[in-house]
Amino acid sequence: MKAYLAQSKAEIKLAFRQVDLLALTIGIPALILVGFSLIKVLPLPFGVTKPVTFLVPGTLALAVMGTGMIGQSIGTAVDRNYGVLKRLGATPLGRSGLMAAKITMIVVVEVFQVMLLFVVGALLGWSPKGNLAEFFLLALLATISFTGLGLLMAGLIRYEIMTGLSSVLWFILTLISGMIFPLSKLPSWLATFSKLLPPAATSTGFYHTLGVGGSVGASVWVSLIIWAVVAPIAAALTFKWE
Repeated sequence: MKAYLAQSKAEIKLAFRQVDLLALTIGIPALILVGFSLIKVLPLPFGVTKPVTFLVPGTLALAVMGTGMIGQSIGTAVDRNYGVLKRLGATPLGRSGLMAAKITMIVVVEVFQVMLLFVVGALLGWSPKGNLAEFFLLALLATISFTGLGLLMAGLIRYEIMTGLSSVLWFILTLISGMIFPLSKLPSWLATFSKLLPPAATSTGFYHTLGVGGSVGASVWVSLIIWAVVAPIAAALTFKWE
């Protein structure tokens, strides 16, 4: 427990010192929310008249994905390349402790993300319509899923190409996962494929719990629960200290 708490504290301090990652995970979602709410150029889901109704949940999903998957894939690869993980491997922390510490750090960062985007959304005329308890549960499942995927990527992909590959993946998933562009406007085959992945499940769940209300749908819950179990296990099996 002491090793986990110490590592969690270190991860949190480091997270708020990494200006580039904060820009990716907090700054860009906020800019997208403000920009596309004021400049109405993006298509909206059927029945939605205000862009902010769609964009608040979408940018929150984008922020969670950026922090959990992109941030951790790059950050863990950097730590391994510079020998940080090798030193941690000699401590009582262990793989599960490291993963728990990273998830704890991500939850702390996400609290700030949610607060910021909620405030910005409210200033733009947004108000939540849905179940906030379900939103926070979905956010937790998404966080575990994305963190597991980020660590899995860090275990499988070489450090030299991680930043570029993660950035490209972030851009593609942003476009095809219902975060700023509705899934209903995508080709049917692409929308069907996207719904199998955690980014689309997250954006869909957030849309119903924060945007328009209504039932989240069993498929969203099943998808995120499966990914929240499978991704961390796969990450643990492929994880390397050096």
